Amino acid sequence: MQIVLLVYFVAYLIFFITFDTLGSLFGMAEVSSQSMVTIFLIGLGIFLVAWLTGKGAISSLNSKITKMDNEMNRLKAKIYDFEHPHTPEPAKPSTPKPAPTKAPESDSGNIPPRQNYTD
Repeated sequence: MQIVLLVYFVAYLIFFITFDTLGSLFGMAEVSSQSMVTIFLIGLGIFLVAWLTGKGAISSLNSKITKMDNEMNRLKAKIYDFEHPHTPEPAKPSTPKPAPTKAPESDSGNIPPRQNYTD
C-alpha cells in the first residue's frame, strides 16, 4: 500500500515538473489551489488507508505471537510434567513425635527479681 502512495506522489511530482507540456494534454491552463487541495486530500486518503492497513497487520501479527507464546508455555508445562511426574510420598508411621518439653523456669536464675521502688 505504501508503494501505491509513493507512485501517486511521484506521478504528480513528474506532472507538475513537466506541467508546461503535460498541462495542455489534461486541459489545464494553470494549476489552481483547488486542484492542489484535491490532489493532496486524495494523497492523504491513500496515506491513511496505508497506515491503517499497516497497523492492522502489525496488530494481527502481535496477537498471533501472543497466542504462540501461550501455546509454547502450555507445551513446556506438559513436557515438564512428563519428565517430572508427581509420585506420592511413602506413608509415614502414624506415631506422633513427642513434643519437646520445656523446663520449668526456676527462681534460682542468675538474674535477680525486679524490685519496684516507690517514694
